[in-house]
Amino acid sequence: MKIRKNDVVMVISGKDKGKKGKVLKAIPKDNRVIVEGVNMQTKHQKQTRQVKAEIKHQEGPIHVSNVMYFDKKANAPTRIGYTIDHGEKVRVAKKTGAIID
Repeated sequence: MKIRKNDVVMVISGKDKGKKGKVLKAIPKDNRVIVEGVNMQTKHQKQTRQVKAEIKHQEGPIHVSNVMYFDKKANAPTRIGYTIDHGEKVRVAKKTGAIID
């Protein structure tokens, strides 16, 4: 999976198409990511002695194929490739050729 935590991504398909956000959590086992402000779901919190009952809005997971890394230099979404730089494998933006990591 080429998308990592803290990457800025753009949603390229689905109900939230066109939204940008930071990756809060990557789940490589399921090929899913949780993006800030995308795929909002409502969760009903049951009342306990310490917490009042409320309706929470939280982000749900989205499949990694529906998001694309957002390159700030090109100001557009781009694919990610890998290259060797000084003996290290690094991620590279395909549009600009800039090193991401």
